[in-house]
Amino acid sequence: MSEEPQKSEEASTPAPVSPGSTDGKAPAGNDRVTRMGTASIPRLITEFAIPSVVGMVVNGSYNIIDSIFLGHAVGEIGLSAVTVANPIMIVFMALAMLVGNGGNALAALRLGEGKRDDAEIALGNVVTMSLILWVIVAAMAACPPLLDGLLTLSSATDTVRPYAASFIRILSFGFILQCIGMGVNNFIRTAGAPNRALATMVIGLVGATLFNFLFVIVLGWGVEGSALATLAGQALTCGAVLWYFQITKNVPMRIRGRYMKPRLRIIGTILAYGFPSFAVQAGMAIINFVLNFQLVRYGALSPIGSDNALASIGVVNRVAMFSTMPLVGVAVSLQPLLGFNYGARLIARVRKIYLLGVAGASVIAVCEWAIIQLFPHAVVSAFGISNEVLVDFTSFALRIQFLFLLFVGFQIVSSNYFQATGQPAKSIFLTLTRQIIFLVPLLFIMPHILPAISGGALDGLDALYFATPVSDFLAVFVTGIFVLLEMRRLGRLQRVMGKGEAAV
Repeated sequence: MSEEPQKSEEASTPAPVSPGSTDGKAPAGNDRVTRMGTASIPRLITEFAIPSVVGMVVNGSYNIIDSIFLGHAVGEIGLSAVTVANPIMIVFMALAMLVGNGGNALAALRLGEGKRDDAEIALGNVVTMSLILWVIVAAMAACPPLLDGLLTLSSATDTVRPYAASFIRILSFGFILQCIGMGVNNFIRTAGAPNRALATMVIGLVGATLFNFLFVIVLGWGVEGSALATLAGQALTCGAVLWYFQITKNVPMRIRGRYMKPRLRIIGTILAYGFPSFAVQAGMAIINFVLNFQLVRYGALSPIGSDNALASIGVVNRVAMFSTMPLVGVAVSLQPLLGFNYGARLIARVRKIYLLGVAGASVIAVCEWAIIQLFPHAVVSAFGISNEVLVDFTSFALRIQFLFLLFVGFQIVSSNYFQATGQPAKSIFLTLTRQIIFLVPLLFIMPHILPAISGGALDGLDALYFATPVSDFLAVFVTGIFVLLEMRRLGRLQRVMGKGEAAV
């Protein structure tokens, strides 16, 4: 049994594998799994994508809900506190996706190869890694110097620091709930139950919303109440996920104690496959750290001030994160379909799944772009910003930052395609182009360039949100080159595998 990452992305052509065949140890799974290699592709994508997209929207809604309740109950200081805490919260999400998405990608490939035991080993090791990460995160949060250092890195002002510290500390102690609720949740989709995966997430969101209303609005617990409400929602999702794998009958994978023993080669493969997803979120965290630093720096030189700059652009970033969630949802929904069919060497199906996925993500991106461009004031006002000058500034920043959202769906789906087909190096690089390689330098360069070329009409603070569309354009261009080369490679592979592949 080999769990090492694929050593060559241009691997030699293997013999076709029949979907659902076995390795002689255990059956590959039930019809819900094997149909990923035989059923109608448009129907499969629709069935998997809708729950995944809604699920990612649900997951992204936690931050939005926190911000809306805090904005109305506490005001701009609450929004500023969440903005400061946001990079650290993204790191939490990145860790959950590192183990969850990586293990899920490995499990999908192994199911496609007919190795169900190996898929369950991946699931068990993901649970073990989640427990280890929880201990590390909770220990760091319990150490005041470490937490204070993170808040300083996130550019917390003296006014905002105590609020942000309380928020992060509470979430850290309950981090295991997020790891299981988000990371292990992905395995439910791979087990062929996308609607069940969605239901587990909706339960958590509804709970978080109700508890936010109770804790923040009714009881007036402020930032601490919002954090507790988030944990309560995550606990509901976590419980639902564990119920599926431990109690529900006739599931193709279970969490088994004997498979939770750490296996270093399995863990290495999970981390390799999960790193692209981790890089997406870690890149967003780095961007937020850098952006917060620049917001405090240039906000102090602006009439709106540092705290208002944090609140304003913080709202823009939360909308940006929320808008990418449906696009990530499409990409994540394709992962088991791409992984299964690529593992079974059904190349024509792989190509069609990818192309239809890009089309679906692009439609969502166009709709989001239109809403932002047509109704920016309505979006901003929903967060409780009442200062008219701040509303105008935030609305303008929102429209500029989303200029190239139209093409971001293609970039995200393409990056995740390489992850799902066992090519993590390409996926990591493409992910970093949009999040790190282009955007971070632009956040430092644009404040010096834009005021000069605009003749002083735009200042350094304005330049910070102009950097995003420039970065998006460059990332989409580079991704297009990689996709063209990959389509040629698949064409060659399909010709070699040839005529024995089933018709799509």
